[in-house]
Amino acid sequence: MTRNVDSTHPFGLAGRVAVVTGAARGIGRAAAVALAAAGADVVGIDIVAEVSPRMDYSPAVPADLAETGRAVREHDSGWLAIEADIRDMKAMRTAAKTAADRWGGVDIVFANAGIQAFKPLLEMDDDDWHEHIDTNLNGTANTLRAFAPYLVERGGGRLIVTSSTQGQHGTLWGASYAASKWGILGLMKSAALELGQYGITVNAIVPGLIDTALTRHEDRYAQAIADGGNTPTGDEAKDEKTAAAALAGKLPLRVPWIEPADVAPAVVYLASDAARMVSGATLSVTGGDSARFTP
Repeated sequence: MTRNVDSTHPFGLAGRVAVVTGAARGIGRAAAVALAAAGADVVGIDIVAEVSPRMDYSPAVPADLAETGRAVREHDSGWLAIEADIRDMKAMRTAAKTAADRWGGVDIVFANAGIQAFKPLLEMDDDDWHEHIDTNLNGTANTLRAFAPYLVERGGGRLIVTSSTQGQHGTLWGASYAASKWGILGLMKSAALELGQYGITVNAIVPGLIDTALTRHEDRYAQAIADGGNTPTGDEAKDEKTAAAALAGKLPLRVPWIEPADVAPAVVYLASDAARMVSGATLSVTGGDSARFTP
């Protein structure tokens, strides 16, 4: 069978096995499909369930992960869906073994899954703090710890994590989220120092505000409006328009939200041989917001 893969792809991944967490939608889905288009077989991991009642958006469901699989298979790539919680180290180790047993190893891991909610620091309870740290930071660390031994066995590979512009600057009402994303950058750099001897590169994608379920809801609109010094109305439709205008006005490229498909090529690049000498680095996709702070 001839696979539906672009043989001229500059960052070809034929014969590679790629793992993506948070694969059911958003950046995870876009990256999974782009990795498949470059020739990789894909393991998609997602909890496809509610992570926290504090999230002001609907969780991914099994049908979302199935849709990612359908899109991956359009490129004639192999697909394996695993429902797992990245906060559960035992589950992640089981997922890693399942993926390696399926295709004989793992070459690329995109530790992307995460959550975001907003709460002023003075109003924050313990769970407001811990749920971000446990999911975003500990979950990313669990993913690296579970899969890295299989990359060592493979003789090298690529570990890619998802941070955020909010991991490089502060965020109004978002101390727990920002702290978790800052922590991911430290994790990435330390892992790059440790794992380079095994031929493993470790890098971070730094997205700006992406057009996903995680950002398209009233809490996020209210945060953006308040960050601009104004008061949200509580009317989601009105606040969406106000937030979009405010956000677009801040970005040099004049867009309020970046499409997940605009992030995916950066993941494919870091996964490819073209990036074999890139490690311990951040690759930002922010609509120009990166110009406002020192990396």
